[in-house]
Amino acid sequence: MAPFNFTHSDASTFILMGIPGLEAAHIWISIPFFTFYIISLLGNVTLLSVVGTFNISESYRCINRHMAAFNFTNSDASTFILTGIPGLEAAHIWISIPFFTFYILSLLGNFTLLSVVGKEQTLQKPMYLLLCILALTDIATPTFVVPKALGIFWFNLKGITVAGCLSQMFFLHTVSVMHSATLMTMAFDRYVAICNPLRYATILSNAQIAKLGLVGLIRAVLFILPLPLLLSQQPFCANRIILHTQCEYIAVVKMVCGDITVIKIYSLVLMFVINGFDLTLIALSYSLIIRAVLRISSKKGHQKALNTCTTHISVMLTYYIPGLFSILTHHFGQGIAPYVHIILADLYLLIPPMLNPIIYGVKTKELRDKVGKYTCRR
Repeated sequence: MAPFNFTHSDASTFILMGIPGLEAAHIWISIPFFTFYIISLLGNVTLLSVVGTFNISESYRCINRHMAAFNFTNSDASTFILTGIPGLEAAHIWISIPFFTFYILSLLGNFTLLSVVGKEQTLQKPMYLLLCILALTDIATPTFVVPKALGIFWFNLKGITVAGCLSQMFFLHTVSVMHSATLMTMAFDRYVAICNPLRYATILSNAQIAKLGLVGLIRAVLFILPLPLLLSQQPFCANRIILHTQCEYIAVVKMVCGDITVIKIYSLVLMFVINGFDLTLIALSYSLIIRAVLRISSKKGHQKALNTCTTHISVMLTYYIPGLFSILTHHFGQGIAPYVHIILADLYLLIPPMLNPIIYGVKTKELRDKVGKYTCRR
């Protein structure tokens, strides 16, 4: 089609080549282009909004204050109030810019990955099918949080029903458990590829990956579903203000006025069972991988075997380290301002989904080449 466009373009037509010499990287170059464009729009619209706000009369601002008070005092018994980020209310509009940017980048990167794998027959292999499952969880995670957070930041929509709050909590934790199961399966995939390469096709077929993905989803639902069911049976206190941008589990539990001993025990057991089981299998897989790599005599063989694992290790680090840091600061950082905990919790749900497709796109040559090929063909 490209020669046709050149030879048959009439005298009133120009041909824009893009960036010559970097055609294969156009899809990746488009990410900062799109990001800078969105940031410029948000920044300038915000500037116009702020300038306009200073010209509003005092009576109008007084009405706004009364309306905000009305929203809090007239929330019924089936409604929670999400405050956003307490202590930084004046900066909500600015905080929304990185929130929105990270969300758009994560959607763009993960949908691109899903599209390329779906279009390219050669990529429809167990490793890339697992990557697609990971991309789906990376799309779902911020989608359950960011739209509501932006509603708070931009339009002061702070109310959320109890059912909506428990649903958000359920879906967030279900996707998180599914994400952990996918990382565990990917570690097993690397173990089979390195330690049993001749049996790889028989042990891990596309059908097996689909079954493992279904088992991971069922496991997540069965483990997480009791939490919202138990909470829904409890009486909630009169003060229903949640100091957060989302219905975080710990924040919701603090709203309960009844006995939460069973809920605390179940959540604690759940955390140790799921995280302990997944991390143990991941550690076991990599210990066997390291043992197999050490048996390889050639240095080139060492390097090749380890290179197949670096991408998965990078993705695991972006998932587990921020999560661990957020948990530690929550439990041991009593002197840290509350808004720091909230921002860390939100970034934990935003940054890994944004980075994962970039990590795989940069480190996996086969995927990188197919993205370039598909972009040029488009």
